[in-house]
Amino acid sequence: MPRPHEKIEKSKNFKGSMKKLIKSLKGWYLGITIALVLAFFSSIIALIAPNQLSNLTDYITEGLKPNISETVIQEIMYSDEISYEDKQKTQEIMSNLDANSKTEELLAAIDKLPKDVYEVIKPTMDMQKIKKVALLLAILYVVSSLFMFVEQIIMALVTNSYSKNLRKRITDKINLLPLKYFDNHEAGDILSRVTNDVDSIGMNLNQSLSNLIASITLFIGSIIMMFYTNWIMAITGIVASLLGFAFMGIILSKSQKYFVERQERLGSLNGYIEEIYSGHNVVYTYNGEKETNKKFDRLNHNLFKCSRMSQFLSGIMPPFMGFVGNLGYVAVCVVGALLTMNDVISFGVIVAFMVYVRLFTNPLNQIAQAATSMQSVAAAAERVFSFTDEKEEPDEKDLKGKLDVNNIKGNIEFHNVKFSYDKKRPIIKNFSANIEAGQKVAIVGPTGAGKTTMVNLLMKFYDIDEGEILIDGISTKDLTRENIHDLFIMVLQDTWLFDGTIEENIKYNNHASEEEIWSACKTVGIDHFIKTLPGGLKSKVSDQENISSGEKQLLTIARGMIKDSPFLILDEATSNVDTRTEELVGKAMDKLIKGKTSFIIAHRLSTIKNADLILVMNEGNIIEQGTHDELMKKEGFYYELYNSQFEL
Repeated sequence: MPRPHEKIEKSKNFKGSMKKLIKSLKGWYLGITIALVLAFFSSIIALIAPNQLSNLTDYITEGLKPNISETVIQEIMYSDEISYEDKQKTQEIMSNLDANSKTEELLAAIDKLPKDVYEVIKPTMDMQKIKKVALLLAILYVVSSLFMFVEQIIMALVTNSYSKNLRKRITDKINLLPLKYFDNHEAGDILSRVTNDVDSIGMNLNQSLSNLIASITLFIGSIIMMFYTNWIMAITGIVASLLGFAFMGIILSKSQKYFVERQERLGSLNGYIEEIYSGHNVVYTYNGEKETNKKFDRLNHNLFKCSRMSQFLSGIMPPFMGFVGNLGYVAVCVVGALLTMNDVISFGVIVAFMVYVRLFTNPLNQIAQAATSMQSVAAAAERVFSFTDEKEEPDEKDLKGKLDVNNIKGNIEFHNVKFSYDKKRPIIKNFSANIEAGQKVAIVGPTGAGKTTMVNLLMKFYDIDEGEILIDGISTKDLTRENIHDLFIMVLQDTWLFDGTIEENIKYNNHASEEEIWSACKTVGIDHFIKTLPGGLKSKVSDQENISSGEKQLLTIARGMIKDSPFLILDEATSNVDTRTEELVGKAMDKLIKGKTSFIIAHRLSTIKNADLILVMNEGNIIEQGTHDELMKKEGFYYELYNSQFEL
């Protein structure tokens, strides 16, 4: 990934990332489809409701008006049930009113009418109709809410299940990637893909996908329903909201690069934090706190800048769309009032359009937010899929070679092996050696001579460029990595303990009995330490546990002893133990390597004096080989190397 001082890559193909994402969601199509259908119908019901609300408003409005039409007045005048005096009084009161009379004047006049006349023209509501429409409205809103509730549950299950699957895919991918990938990528960046990026995909998909469908449905549906109800009011509401379209397009065109950059910067910061926290003792020892804080501040500031821009561009949408929505309300109210005064529409239409304007403008806001969230999804998906699309180790299912761990001689031959990490700087130039079964082989040489690289090639962590490595006459090119790893016990300089008991750590991926575990612990001299712990073998430890490096080293050596394999590799396995413990471990190793072909990489040459064969490497080649005594008599490179450790 880019270093902090390097230029961040431009945004990758958004469509390509989304296509990969959609394809990877194949197993969840049914759940997503059901959720989207529910969101669609919930929106459709929400669009039907305003018309019913308009009808309810009109029914209530009509029920508030007195029944003083000409037909009713004539019926009163010709009615035999109303006295002549009441008719005369009614005619006198009504004659003072005209079409321009205000509502207050009309209601005041009605209150003066005789009681029997008032009973005829008093306001009456059709409660049957009102109850029917109110019940229908309640049903519509309840069903719409129920659909949305179920849709949210389904999307939560889908996105969490998909996130779980993504993490498993990444974990499986980790086991299939060559060691070279991890040498070239920061651990913090890989962890960021497993945690931050996967969480970002799951969270934003859950929040935006169904909202996007619902919002688009509401947006298009509200336009249709507005024109269906009244075209003048529809144009008014739409024109007042058109400004949001152009602004949203500008924002979306500018925001994607900031979301991608934010994910990149976050990965860089996580990688640096992981690196510093794992080596904080070194930082303190060398008083590197100020320099560390400066670099952290720089990385943190870089993340702050791109996060600020991405959040600003996404956060500016809601208030702007709120302004557009309020402008639409005002326009609809003004135009609606003018149309109502001219008897073009009823008051209920204004109420319906108030809802439709909200259904028209809110989706614009939600579409903008959903589109922004999808930008985050695309940015995170690019990083996740770039990891899952990494080139894996070659498929080995067609390899025919097979070595039985219980039936093997133990001969190894290196024949003209050549290897380089980057094709420009050769590490192993022309390595040849023949190791016989049961030999204790020591590999020595200065730093960078190729000692560990040779072991990596033997374990098939890397594929050789030229030549061959033969185990009992079978080339490692014809053997699977799993088969090769079964043949070797490997104890490294770097200790590793996972969270668990001492017993679990020692018998890692092995079914050793407790008796075998204690035997291995006694052999390496760690049994006394274990017995001092409260839980013995059941005591909990971890790689961060406050135990010494030497004790960790002994535990990992005991772990290697549990595994019964014909080959043994010790890569500076005693580097973290004191001289006395080293002597004890050396004796234990002599027992361990009995009958095994063993490779010992050591800088302290005093520990390999009893080796059957010492290979002296320099610049990728074997320049000397023989026993300790033979090499000392030659007074060559090994002689100088051995004596240099005693010089002041």
